[in-house]
Amino acid sequence: MEYRKIGNTGMSASVIGLGAEHLDGKPYAMVEETIHAALDHGINIMDVFMPGDEIRKNIGKALGNRRKDFIIQGHIGSVDLSQQYDISRDLSTCKRYFENLLDNLGTDYIDVGMLFFIDSDEAFEQIYSNGIVDYVLELKEKGIVRTIGTSSHNPVTVRKLLETGIVDLMMFSINPAFDMTPVQSHVLSTFDDKQFAEQQYVTIDPVRAELYKYCEQKEIAITVMKTLGGGRLLSAEHSPFKKAMSVTQCIHYALTRPGVVSTLIGCQSAKQVEEAVGYLNTTDEQRDYMDIISGYQGELSGKCVYCNHCQPCPVDIDIAMVNKYLDIAMLDTANIPPSIMQHYGSLSASGIDCIACGSCEDKCPFSVPVIKNMEVASGLFGK
Repeated sequence: MEYRKIGNTGMSASVIGLGAEHLDGKPYAMVEETIHAALDHGINIMDVFMPGDEIRKNIGKALGNRRKDFIIQGHIGSVDLSQQYDISRDLSTCKRYFENLLDNLGTDYIDVGMLFFIDSDEAFEQIYSNGIVDYVLELKEKGIVRTIGTSSHNPVTVRKLLETGIVDLMMFSINPAFDMTPVQSHVLSTFDDKQFAEQQYVTIDPVRAELYKYCEQKEIAITVMKTLGGGRLLSAEHSPFKKAMSVTQCIHYALTRPGVVSTLIGCQSAKQVEEAVGYLNTTDEQRDYMDIISGYQGELSGKCVYCNHCQPCPVDIDIAMVNKYLDIAMLDTANIPPSIMQHYGSLSASGIDCIACGSCEDKCPFSVPVIKNMEVASGLFGK
């Protein structure tokens, strides 16, 4: 398994994580099998937003004395008052369900206390005006939550929350179809028949792209939900691209976005866990997703999407990583984060090593000016 740091929290997450939603309503034996398989494969992060008692108790029982081996994202605001998944911004209700989460899991702490489903300006205002943010900050001060996170599908609203500085982790919906959905549309309707019949997929939405760069710049970790688009991206019939992606391609797309530390895959068996972690043993060719989205490149011309089609480099520069760190540095060249300086400095070959052979530019599907970028990166980072 591979692990990535969760900002400055002291925690590191496995790049393949577990989304537990699909275990809801399933028998305990299935929950136990899936969670034990995840642990045995080195998966150490799991999202638990489901509000029901049964699933929470089953997860707690399955974890047993291995609770400390899992980073749990537990949500404040996820309830089932109407006998189904629901959202509450009432402080007393949020407290009751969060305390219930601790009791059912048999734990006295949650690793990431998640502000649930911040998808609108109204939700943003309510968590402040109703005392929910103060409650989560109090939980952190007491050590009941180790750090604060949030979940969202809206890049504009969640950016406002991230800019307050209280959040160390954001769970966000990331896949190629969502990234190409204009920010004014709601991504959860992307796969509706009427929506994708009318949708014009032309480029990665710049607001979403900037959000990912901002997170890496500020060392805010991203965990990914909807990696497979609810399974729609795996079907040529239901995908807006009219081509089926593989699980490996979907995972690789998510993991190559700036800021991403883990992609949370919904599993219901040991076999599905093995299929997800199988990504780690796949080849570059198997991970390549460009043939799926290349017909929708539109305004991507000149912009690196970190696809590695430019490789191999004769002097072994990891061109995608140099471009990624450059993109983040360009957000504020006067205040490049020390972590980005460090990451760039740890590269075995960097911009200064470029011999301007042009091999990369000949292979790039988006006409990225790689040679120029290497020169700019060398000047900014000093090597």
